[in-house]
Amino acid sequence: MNSKQIRSHFIDFFQSKAHQFVPSAPIVVKNDPTLMFTNAGMNQFKDYFLGNENPEHIRVTNSQKCLRVSGKHNDLEEVGVDTYHHTMFEMMGNWSFGDYFKKDAINWAWELLTEVYQLPKDRLYITVFGGDHVDQLEQDDEAFDYWAELVEKDRILFCSKKDNFWEMGETGPCGPCSEIHFDMRPLEEIKQIPGRELVNEDHPQVIEIWNLVFMQFNRFADGHLKELPAKHVDTGLGLERLVRVIQNKSSNYDTDLFTPFIAKMEAISGFTYGESEKIDIAFRVIVDHIRAISFTIADGQLPSNNKAGYVIRRILRRAVRYGYTFLDLKKPFLFNLVAVLAEKFGEFYPEINSQQDFITKVIQEEELAFLRTLDKGLKNLESIQKGLADKNENTIPGEVAFELYDTYGFPLDLTSLIARENGLSVDEKGFSAAMKAQKERSRSASKLETGDWIMVNEEESSVFVGYDTLETTAQIIKYRKIKDKKKDRFQLVLTATPFYAESGGQVGDTGTLSNDEERITVLDTTKENDLIVHWVSALPKNPEADFKGQVDAEKRRLIKSNHTATHLLQSALKQVLGEHVQQKGSLVNEKILRFDFSHFAKLSPEEILQVEDIVNGKIRENIALDEKRNVPINEAKAMGATALFGEKYGEQVRVITFNPSYSVELCGGTHVAATGEIGLFKITSESSISAGVRRIEAVTARGAEDYVKKQFALLEEIQETLKHPRDLVAAIEGMMTERAALRKEIEVLNQKATEKIKETLKSEVKSFNGYNLILGLIKLPNAEALKKLSFELKNEIENLVAVLAADINGKPQLAIVVNDLLVKDKGLHAGNMVRELAREIKGGGGGQPFFATAGGKDSSGLPTALEKAETLLQQALK
Repeated sequence: MNSKQIRSHFIDFFQSKAHQFVPSAPIVVKNDPTLMFTNAGMNQFKDYFLGNENPEHIRVTNSQKCLRVSGKHNDLEEVGVDTYHHTMFEMMGNWSFGDYFKKDAINWAWELLTEVYQLPKDRLYITVFGGDHVDQLEQDDEAFDYWAELVEKDRILFCSKKDNFWEMGETGPCGPCSEIHFDMRPLEEIKQIPGRELVNEDHPQVIEIWNLVFMQFNRFADGHLKELPAKHVDTGLGLERLVRVIQNKSSNYDTDLFTPFIAKMEAISGFTYGESEKIDIAFRVIVDHIRAISFTIADGQLPSNNKAGYVIRRILRRAVRYGYTFLDLKKPFLFNLVAVLAEKFGEFYPEINSQQDFITKVIQEEELAFLRTLDKGLKNLESIQKGLADKNENTIPGEVAFELYDTYGFPLDLTSLIARENGLSVDEKGFSAAMKAQKERSRSASKLETGDWIMVNEEESSVFVGYDTLETTAQIIKYRKIKDKKKDRFQLVLTATPFYAESGGQVGDTGTLSNDEERITVLDTTKENDLIVHWVSALPKNPEADFKGQVDAEKRRLIKSNHTATHLLQSALKQVLGEHVQQKGSLVNEKILRFDFSHFAKLSPEEILQVEDIVNGKIRENIALDEKRNVPINEAKAMGATALFGEKYGEQVRVITFNPSYSVELCGGTHVAATGEIGLFKITSESSISAGVRRIEAVTARGAEDYVKKQFALLEEIQETLKHPRDLVAAIEGMMTERAALRKEIEVLNQKATEKIKETLKSEVKSFNGYNLILGLIKLPNAEALKKLSFELKNEIENLVAVLAADINGKPQLAIVVNDLLVKDKGLHAGNMVRELAREIKGGGGGQPFFATAGGKDSSGLPTALEKAETLLQQALK
């Protein structure tokens, strides 16, 4: 049975038990401050467990893309070292939202494993929750009794909270769980040691395959548990492990989920999987990581330097490092695996197929950039080794090793490997301390203390009315306190709200909540899962009172103009550049709109003008908004509606249309009633933000008017400065030509002056023990002239060491040039020397052994620096 069949059998089985199939949610989580990535199948159903939202179906099944590389569930360092951990994996599951509970979940799990997949019963073991005195929870005898009807009792084990109480994070839904384990060992080993003794002991062949979680509680910030409004079932069956068990393989990587990738890597690298432990680990790291990288990019998260993007970049660089270090792959190679991924997963996850070219190009560009960084890091490491040798030391300091890790992506093991090859060691304790300090800084910078919700109207639910009105009367459902380092803030949830919550790139509304007694400022509106949360300046005096919520109408009007313009812009870009254009991100506020899109070339001025003309043409047409709510998703797609990769859409969606032949999109944002309200659209910048992604910034409405006014004012100022020439462009071109001629003249004069300085310095050469020294205090026009002069002296005078102290437009600079033979024979190092001399001018610098420079703040120290240089050189050249 292959992996595709195994996945489809699971879904078919639970559909036969009246479960609705739900597609996988995006792997990158939005609108949930507690999660960065989807790390379990239940994430997209979190609001159902909390009672914030009613489920569309009370029984659900799916196969969810998951990523565990950050936070509590972090498997990254295990990946590749063992044969069963992964960064990205598929979690197949079945859910009950207040419907069936333990008995059916247990019976169906056993039926599927033993009858559909036909796993041998004598290799299966069950664990159940054994209780916990801290939370005052009894052992789960109910689950034990249900299992005992199916399994021999000696195959059922009571286990601790650590193994059998599932929690998504520090707060949120949780409950006891029952795990199913499979013993894959040879029969001879099973006879010697019973499998029950190896369950939950990290044995590589006695592995957990399915976890049945019985959601009964909600964990609050203070640690206490409260029964959920209804009991739920959340199960997770790891596809990778199940395929391994069914295909009877000793490793997940030997299954058909990974073997095509390994075969491709063998062809790329020339190495064979299985020939050595180091090579095998490298193969496993690479073929695992390519899945995490590709699926995340497909869901809209590009590698970057912050948050989720930084995590993906780290994964990508980890894969490249293993290829570079152990497979001798010095050129990009990862991108070649995307085609294999599309072949393997494209049928079930169509986003991989539709974006294959884009994913491939992004990965290739990221690889090229990192390989350049890696080369810089290796050169930096060479310099560090040389510095240690000069000091007769042999240990790389921990903070230096951490800088190599943090700046250049060098893991500690790579730095240690290179160090050992050169007879050095690394201060690993110092590295760990530096790593810990950085994590603490990161935690403290972003830490928010979130209090528990205080319920006011427990029976009420929240509804958004902001598409139709900017004010409404409502009551507070619940509130809580948010504490950070600066000040306390508060969050409210209302029974009805006109405030749009930040989502889809559109910022949240601001405004006021008021009644006869008080007026509270709404600072921002955000989403937590599907819950609209209002950030306010203070708690109301009477939380049970009625409040009138009023949105800042002028701000909303400007936001609507900018948001609608992004729809018109995307269609115009497709028309001008091609259908490959896909939105990759956006920001819409009252001042500007920012639109990121897939395209691999800089837009020409002609293309930008063409896009502007199309958008402004649609504005002048004054096209009326056609808004359809609660449209079935399949019907919306049949209408040609554009959906964003990485966005989670329900079964009912909102469709925004401005002329069916021009712009039809799925969107939850706010829009103008007709395009004429936008007034004017103007692109202010176009740039690259990452491999294959361009960014356009633009203004509309009042912002566009202000922009045009400023441009005309600037033009008028230039006209005034140039005395209103008849032809402004010709006048400026004439000035530029004259300026260029004058600069050439100055360069000639500077060259003559530098030649004169050179001849003077050559006439003042000092000989010492057969070596030539030049120590000169000079004035030069720029740093480039100083460098040029240094190398000309080196080329014209044998056995030379020159130290030049220059005043460059009032700023001190030092340059040291050393003959290559002196570097070799006498061990002179210009970089080390210039760092020492730079102290005299209150500055710093560095460089290579044969040439180095330094800058500073105090020109008065230049003569002292020269005196010090002479003393150092006379000692070195004795």
